[in-house]
Amino acid sequence: MWPFQATKQTPVTADAALPGRDAPIPTTDTHFINGHPIKGPFPAGLETAMFGLGCFWGAERLFWEIPGVYTTAVGYAAGLTKNPTYEEVCSGRTGHGEVVLVVFDPKIVSYADLLKAFWESHDPTQGMRQGNDVGTQYRSGIYTTTPEQKRLAEESKVAYEAALKKAGHRAITTEILDAPTFYYAEGYHQQYLGKNPNGYCNLGGVGVSCAIPKA
Repeated sequence: MWPFQATKQTPVTADAALPGRDAPIPTTDTHFINGHPIKGPFPAGLETAMFGLGCFWGAERLFWEIPGVYTTAVGYAAGLTKNPTYEEVCSGRTGHGEVVLVVFDPKIVSYADLLKAFWESHDPTQGMRQGNDVGTQYRSGIYTTTPEQKRLAEESKVAYEAALKKAGHRAITTEILDAPTFYYAEGYHQQYLGKNPNGYCNLGGVGVSCAIPKA
């Protein structure tokens, strides 16, 4: 992602991480595409999920286009710095990844369906990069909000890794963690490809189908 290209591929240590700030950075409150709020509380019956699959511009569009997704937002998670800015994340000194928060209606789209979209839409074997985007912020990750999500995520990883290896690909490097604090990214990043349809997007899978895990 441009213009602040990250090159650091080694996770930052706590003593070297940037301190951040107490106040959240400014962002928007409403989804540019559907007008729904991007911050909670959300309507009853909806669930949340969090994914990292490289540059969050294209990743967010992937999910907002799925029927049953109520709203999406981009931000930073799984790092050390409190309320980081984009430039700080790109420095490699916050430990955060670029992630997408997905709020969805499980009566319309299942978490398993979201996992299938996640696995098939990027290369989860690349470690601290995604294609031409290099740096710890571009790592692949699933950040689960319930024990059931974690079970499905781990089972889908095992199944998809077997399918990838059969097709000649390397082992999966995706991290699966309990959902950490989600820090909303700056307003201009939210629904970026909705505002800039011809903007940069490096999203792309490896052409291997992922069997949907059973709920």
